[in-house]
Amino acid sequence: MNTTLNLISEFQSIFETPLTPRTFFAPGRINLIGEHTDYNGGHVFPAAISYGTYALAKKRDDQTFRFYSMNFPKIGIIECNLPDLAFNENDNWANYPKGMILFIKEAGYDIQQGADVLFYGNIPNGAGLSSSASIELATGVLLNGLFDLKLNRIPMIQLGQKVENEYIGVNSGIMDQFAIGMGKKDHALLLNCQTLEYKYAPIVLDNYVIMIMNTNKQRTLAGSKYNERRSQCEQALSDLQSKLAITSLGELTPSQFDENKHLIRTEINQKRAKHAVYENARTLEALEKLQQGDLKGFGKLMNVSHLSLKDDYEVTGLELDTLVQAAWEHDGVLGARMTGAGFGGCAIAVVAEDQIDNFKKNINNIYREKVGYEATFYTAAIGDGAKEISEEW
Repeated sequence: MNTTLNLISEFQSIFETPLTPRTFFAPGRINLIGEHTDYNGGHVFPAAISYGTYALAKKRDDQTFRFYSMNFPKIGIIECNLPDLAFNENDNWANYPKGMILFIKEAGYDIQQGADVLFYGNIPNGAGLSSSASIELATGVLLNGLFDLKLNRIPMIQLGQKVENEYIGVNSGIMDQFAIGMGKKDHALLLNCQTLEYKYAPIVLDNYVIMIMNTNKQRTLAGSKYNERRSQCEQALSDLQSKLAITSLGELTPSQFDENKHLIRTEINQKRAKHAVYENARTLEALEKLQQGDLKGFGKLMNVSHLSLKDDYEVTGLELDTLVQAAWEHDGVLGARMTGAGFGGCAIAVVAEDQIDNFKKNINNIYREKVGYEATFYTAAIGDGAKEISEEW
């Protein structure tokens, strides 16, 4: 409640109005397992977290949108008009909400007025917990609420992905927007990224917690090797299609892949495809382990996932490997792996509650000694997906 009240008074001050705005929230996400499988037609296993993006808004009488982010106060208010929502590099972070407004309008939903919108995110910037998709879905639920658009959730999620792909230019899959749009408290979400079939799985951790370990090495997806990895997987798929009637790597079992991997013409693309296929199988197995209450078995799958991301997909790097290796060797840790796209960002570990303080101190000491600066640690509470919260306080 305090956060909301502080944000309301900030909104009233920035936009010089006594009126009370409506308040919306979209979480960030962690992915428990199933990394770089989403755009390969496989399964992912994400969960929404309690950190995220608040968006406060009031409708205006004209066609102007004014955006302000408390995370980038020096940038000030960014303005745009409904007739001109084209991408503009000078608009910086505001291109994410602009893209959502544009694509929702293009999808036939009626937005005739502008709005004043204040954003505040408590996801660490560049941490790989999906702050961009969080802004997109916060904007989606905000527009839906303010303008009574009756936009269903899955189309909203798909429009969020479209913003990322076609407006921002990051060739990402649908996992982030889906987890953020469809999250459920104390549950993870097993999603088939090819068909969008999904099921919820209760996360019962007993005396363990999910610890997020932030490398504090910032990375931007658009400028990373993310698109290169995707292209390597597409080349591998194309090679396999010379013999196999498949539309994605996610359709193959590990044994089917091993029988046909010789069709992939380069060794590097073989490694990339191997990760996608084997990681998909691990993700399905992870659901079974959690349903059986086998946390140790789940932890082992996390460990193998990280090794595959390190050796076959090559998206980890010194910072993530240092955190994960240190976690593996610490008392009370069932498993640890990088989460998100890699190249910096965060790792996660399943840690015994009675080891939390030791874990943070010891892992940070090792990290600081090896990398030269500190990591940051957060306990992940698994929460609901994007929604209006005005009526909750």
